[in-house]
Amino acid sequence: MPDTTPRDTAALVAPATKKQAPFVLVAALVTVVLWASAFIGIRGAGPHFDPGALALLRMAVGSAVLAIIAVRHGIRLPERRHWWLVAVWGVGWFCVYNLALNAAERTLDAGTAAMVVNLAPLMVVIFSGLFLREGFPKPLIIGAPIAFLGVVLIGMNSSTSEGPDITGLLLALLAAIMYAGCTLLQKHLLSAGSDATTLTFLGALAGTVALLPWVGSLIGALQTAPLDSTLWVVYLGIFPTAVAFTTWAYVLQRSTAGQTSATTYVVPALAILMSWAILGEMPTPLMFVGGALCLLGVLVTRMRWGRRTA
Repeated sequence: MPDTTPRDTAALVAPATKKQAPFVLVAALVTVVLWASAFIGIRGAGPHFDPGALALLRMAVGSAVLAIIAVRHGIRLPERRHWWLVAVWGVGWFCVYNLALNAAERTLDAGTAAMVVNLAPLMVVIFSGLFLREGFPKPLIIGAPIAFLGVVLIGMNSSTSEGPDITGLLLALLAAIMYAGCTLLQKHLLSAGSDATTLTFLGALAGTVALLPWVGSLIGALQTAPLDSTLWVVYLGIFPTAVAFTTWAYVLQRSTAGQTSATTYVVPALAILMSWAILGEMPTPLMFVGGALCLLGVLVTRMRWGRRTA
């Protein structure tokens, strides 16, 4: 049987101390709540902004807020040999991922999109175990599939009667690949000594620059979009982008990539509740079951199973 214990994790993770543990938990909670609200925000703004315009305005606002956070925290540039990796990570995470997800949600409902995108945490669990030498801890191996099963139930019970659009599915799959790849690359950069706050700001800036071809589309959308749709995009830039990606980096620096990404399985369950409360979309009983499985799976991944000692 393969060894399922993590190896050389100390060199890759700055483990949270007992004093830091509550802050890590709060940061993880802030991240998943704000990322869940992003599905509501994208749906609120989507009819009036095309995917590129939405992503550009979101990232322009997010980059401005991240600049303030980075300056207050103190900007510490990564090593010069990592600059190209930071640029690749930023374009992949903040440009390609946003474009793919925004475009996917134009033809897919939120549940189906979430189901496909949440292939990413499973990818991260597998590849971080193989390439980042985080191993395959039993709580992660058991909890992640349970949580994904919950996401599948949510997606199956929120699909439209016409069936999922193939193009939308492919775009959601692209978003999942970007999610997984960028999480692993970010973990590599953090493990190499990059400052989490500065890295997030630089990546967001790179993503914003890559989205500049949609300036014309954004100007047109701002002239015709109702105020509430524009405010939704501003909200996406401030909270699910600037705040949530800062707290995400904080957690990722103090935990394994697999465990951190598995925590985001809470997002679909929270999105169901928010959609019910804000949009009046009543979930089905099986969607409630799926949400409960998401929560159970994440709870299992956060458990610590140690061998009994004599």
